[in-house]
Amino acid sequence: MSSFRKTTHPLRALGAMSGTSLDGVDVAVLDTDGRDIVGFGPVDYRPYTPAEQATIAAGFGQWNGADVDAAGKVVDAAHAEALAGFEGIDLVGFHGQTLAHAPRAQGTLQVGDGAALADALNTPVVWDFRSSDVEMGGEGAPLAPFFHHACARYINATKPLAFLNLGGVGNISWIDPRIAAPETQGALLAFDTGPANAPINDMVQARCGVSFDKDGAIAASGCVEQGALELFLAEPYFARIPPKSLDRNDFSEMIGLVGELSDADAAATLTAMCAAGVVEALTHCPSPPSQVLVTGGGRRNPVLMRMLEVSLDCPVAPVEAVGLDGDMLEAQAFAYLAVRVARGLATSCAGTTGVRAAVSGGTLSRPTA
Repeated sequence: MSSFRKTTHPLRALGAMSGTSLDGVDVAVLDTDGRDIVGFGPVDYRPYTPAEQATIAAGFGQWNGADVDAAGKVVDAAHAEALAGFEGIDLVGFHGQTLAHAPRAQGTLQVGDGAALADALNTPVVWDFRSSDVEMGGEGAPLAPFFHHACARYINATKPLAFLNLGGVGNISWIDPRIAAPETQGALLAFDTGPANAPINDMVQARCGVSFDKDGAIAASGCVEQGALELFLAEPYFARIPPKSLDRNDFSEMIGLVGELSDADAAATLTAMCAAGVVEALTHCPSPPSQVLVTGGGRRNPVLMRMLEVSLDCPVAPVEAVGLDGDMLEAQAFAYLAVRVARGLATSCAGTTGVRAAVSGGTLSRPTA
């Protein structure tokens, strides 16, 4: 790690992200000195096969055992394949795959062997980003906010704004771009808003045999069941003061709330629950954001986007509206965080995870050969 700390020039980092939606591995190159974004490089995507998705999903919620081992092998092989073939890479940021997340109990578990990946790629790899944060009393999530802060400054934002990531779970980063360092008090507040795509995906997979509600078409033909929505919003999580985080399955009972509804009404109601969680989240922000920029798969659901537009008191737009890539933002985030770890810079702070002090999480593994 010391050789990275001896210099301050930009590095070319390659980041990878496999989210709870289990669509595949996103890969992206980022040029950064660990503070500012210098430029964006090539991107790629390696989808999971249905068999791979099933193997990883079998490990969700488990901390050890055969299913966890099998999921880890799939994650390692898919990432080795996805990350191969990039030229001129100084450093790799490898998030791995979250199987279980209970920061106030067992901790957090991301499968994936960064040391083995460093040998496979013959490139230094930063991995295990969350454990140090949890060990110091943090939630271990979300981790993308420091990168969101850099993005806000990259697009020359001058007023507080929010990045909203709608993956399997939703999370929001409220940012004051006028404050240069993300760990400075008042620069960032970040937390999980609630379930996003995961329960919708699970429901339509079980009922309709499709992996997601493409273009929100199923939800568009349904009606929201207000009683189920009210029960959802009564969940104590929404009243908790952030920072706070969720596991993918923390709201699994949502499927039960829509169990008696038609497919269309169930999809509409689960989509409304995602939007309602975001509305509740904004009540915790230090000041109203000037705009909400949406990343993740949820931005492609016009029903969800419309619900957000009519519910929030500020403009809502996909991050592409400001020249960013919503498909690759999380992969880029772990490229950015890898450089920060290698240079001893913080990757989380009290405002993002509730950690006692700003911490630089992550392990750097160098090739053994």
